[in-house]
Amino acid sequence: GPPPASPPPTTVGTLGQAFFCVLDHYYGGPGLRTQDLLKDAFAAYTRNLQKRGADVAGLRLPALTGDRDADWAAAARALGEGDPVALRAAIGGMVEGLRDNHARHETPRPPREGGLVGTGIVGASGISGPGLDPAARPPFFLTEIIEGSPADKAGIRAGDIVQAIDGVPVWVGDTLNPLLVEQVQRPSFTITLKRPTTGRVRTVKLTEGPLTPPERAVRVKDVSGARYVQLPGFYEGAADEVIATLRGGPKKVVLDLRGNGGGSPREVVRLLGAFAHGKVTSYFCAYDGSCTPNRTDDTVPLLGARLVVLTDRRCASACEDFSAAVQGHGIAPIVGTRTAGAVSGPAGPWLLDDGGVVLLPSVRHLGPGREIVDTVGVPADHQAPMTALDLATGRDPALRKALSLLGG
Repeated sequence: GPPPASPPPTTVGTLGQAFFCVLDHYYGGPGLRTQDLLKDAFAAYTRNLQKRGADVAGLRLPALTGDRDADWAAAARALGEGDPVALRAAIGGMVEGLRDNHARHETPRPPREGGLVGTGIVGASGISGPGLDPAARPPFFLTEIIEGSPADKAGIRAGDIVQAIDGVPVWVGDTLNPLLVEQVQRPSFTITLKRPTTGRVRTVKLTEGPLTPPERAVRVKDVSGARYVQLPGFYEGAADEVIATLRGGPKKVVLDLRGNGGGSPREVVRLLGAFAHGKVTSYFCAYDGSCTPNRTDDTVPLLGARLVVLTDRRCASACEDFSAAVQGHGIAPIVGTRTAGAVSGPAGPWLLDDGGVVLLPSVRHLGPGREIVDTVGVPADHQAPMTALDLATGRDPALRKALSLLGG
């Protein structure tokens, strides 16, 4: 249900809930040291106090023994009544300390009156899975702008190269500035852009406004005798939507998964069932090493179509599950770039007493050959990255390569 308009404050007890939740329900919980969990929590707690000028004299992380109950009791005594804002930060720091791309702490907010607002910049190169791509290289350019948004009305277009935000360069040496995500989430900021087709540089002030996000749906067109299908996510019903668009159509298919952030593993095995039967698509493994195979949904009639899959660094989670399976079984070649490497395992939500949610994977994902895909990604069989100039001029080298492979 919707979060309460005035959620209860975060207490030391809430932090305790999160602490035991991680130990009991996280995939790696049996191997975690309570000392490490509480160290990460206290580090985030004290940093938050210092930032707010509210540090507490005598607050220290007490001696810990590795006994979960005794260690928590000692930590709770040291925290006393605790600071609600710093305690929320502590939960976040503890979960971030797991270094798991599917583990996170969220505090749901009530729906905003008047609907969704934002600047309309919703995609950029250098974004991989849940954050900035550590393998990103210049230039940093925009890939998706919502139609009718403040950015669209300001004349900002896909392919525009970002040189600075609020005057701060986006690159620190050859690394993306980690402050980027925080900067573009502000209600208002300036952005300096270079148009790749003309070389023109301009600085635009953007202020968030009403947004009408595009419908989350499959997009289809026929190109050079092949059916091109763009799938934005493995949301509920996505597999059947794609299959319906392919029934009775051309026997050459290009499935575009670029920008697909993932979704349900059930949709993955169902869509794979349209292209192959009797295949293990991936494994979900417990901490003790036992693994459960996931298999193609063989109730889906085979399409008998040739397939090429397009991927990029924004293809993550269930998208990588699908890509690893088609590549591992030789079902289809992959064209584009290596995927995000953000597929640790599907996460389940655990509700805390302050209305916050801790999301934790209870299993680890392995590819169809029991290979590790998480943090590594699925490599492209044929490299065809999209450049800023390609986006600005409407060219698509990956689609062009896919059609050549299909003989289109």
